[in-house]
Amino acid sequence: MTIHREGTATITLTFILLALINGAIYYFVPGSPVLFWTVLGISAALFLFIISFFRLPKREHTEGEQLVVAPADGRVVVIEETVETEYFKDKRLQVSIFMSPANVHVNRNPISGEVKLSQYHAGKYLVAWHPKSSTENERHTVVIGNGANEILVRQIAGALARRIVNYLKAGMQVKQNDEMGFIKFGSRVDIYLPVGTKVDVQLEQTVRGGQTVIAKLG
Repeated sequence: MTIHREGTATITLTFILLALINGAIYYFVPGSPVLFWTVLGISAALFLFIISFFRLPKREHTEGEQLVVAPADGRVVVIEETVETEYFKDKRLQVSIFMSPANVHVNRNPISGEVKLSQYHAGKYLVAWHPKSSTENERHTVVIGNGANEILVRQIAGALARRIVNYLKAGMQVKQNDEMGFIKFGSRVDIYLPVGTKVDVQLEQTVRGGQTVIAKLG
């Protein structure tokens, strides 16, 4: 396991801040060992949590031209037909994955193909399961075309997330399971598939980015 590059600045800043706090307690409150060891323990736990959040585990990825592979780790919270209003402007099959702060937060391309759209939208920070989070929260929409099929993937910031990172630009040729981006501190990813697509996951199922098959394209 390695640490994702998006975590370098956050981990460094956290270490410096915690070191300053613990150093100040050690030197300015020398008569309170209980306070010092309590703060040190909390600081260590917080630092380990930050490191774990940016972990990048090694995995054997699932590949297949007709397969839609999970773009993120998390739990399936939505499987339903809905109207996608940004790009397709028609009915699509939506599959949503909720990412808790404990999940791996790198996002991956669900299919290979050409990037048709890569668009960032500023917005609110409603909780990720709020019905309006898909259209009102900070988000980044990507559409990848693969032959006759186009898949829309939307990274959505949640109540804790304050930064969405996306590496794709329109016109790029991308490979399935390569990194699409990163969402810091919990959120969700929506996938919009053609109506009638065979979905291979169920509600509340735990999925792993780059490994779990979400659906099979016709």
